[in-house]
Amino acid sequence: MTSQDTPDTRSRRWLLRRAIMAAGGIGAATVPAVLMGGAAEAATAVDMELVLVAAMVDPPKTGTGTTLAAGPHVKVVEQALDAKNFLAASSVDGHYGTTTISAYSAYQKSLGYTGLDANGIPGPTSLTKLGTDTGLFTVTRAVSVGSSTDTYGGRRVNTRTKNMLAAADAKLSWSITLTQGSYTTGNPDSAGTHDGGGVVDVNVSSMSTTQRWQTVKAMRDVGFAAWLRTPEQGFSYHIHANAVGDTDMSAPAQRQVHDYFYGKNGLASHAADNTPDAYKGSFTWWEQYKRGL
Repeated sequence: MTSQDTPDTRSRRWLLRRAIMAAGGIGAATVPAVLMGGAAEAATAVDMELVLVAAMVDPPKTGTGTTLAAGPHVKVVEQALDAKNFLAASSVDGHYGTTTISAYSAYQKSLGYTGLDANGIPGPTSLTKLGTDTGLFTVTRAVSVGSSTDTYGGRRVNTRTKNMLAAADAKLSWSITLTQGSYTTGNPDSAGTHDGGGVVDVNVSSMSTTQRWQTVKAMRDVGFAAWLRTPEQGFSYHIHANAVGDTDMSAPAQRQVHDYFYGKNGLASHAADNTPDAYKGSFTWWEQYKRGL
């Protein structure tokens, strides 16, 4: 960034590009450098990890506040969606709310994606293409879930979730055993949370109370939004866990990540998280955890 390359000047250049493209279909590469503020413009680097976190935390919010440091990265993605006529300029605000979810889903569908691949959560391929086609950004810290037909202990999960479970398992002197994996539709008790990727249930029947909470903590440490479900909540004892930032995650599971971010239980009651303070840990996700090792 040069001394003159401020957010305001970048915004003006984006508006100029948008106006020129709308008027004549001219690509940004053909705009004279002098009109773009002097030197040729470098594409902004968009942090995909932060965009994914915002895409899960922002939609249920009241208002249009941004999440963590994601706002500027989300805003550039929204500018690109606007440039492709999937999002109104008035919604370019750095808040990855329901309007942006719908706009990104429409963009994914325009590329031929369906089902979970058109859930409004950016995948690495579609996000890279959006940045390249508009010339507005490149993608850093790309997130991939890998194969969606991997397994852990015989239960279906994607590769990213498998790796997270293995890392959590390694923190414990007992084993993590799944009672339900991901991509399992049609279970009314799950309210759609297991329909996509990144969501698992863990068997805790042979664990002591302390071991149950330690398992919750181990899973949270590696990037799961994890809770111990109890009979008081209407469940048999088990751990329910969502892999924060999983691009295949179903909409109901995404809303549970929002609850987790704000210290809630991820249930319809949106009550306070029942996890004892000693086992809560900090909000994180798999890629951030790995960088801290």
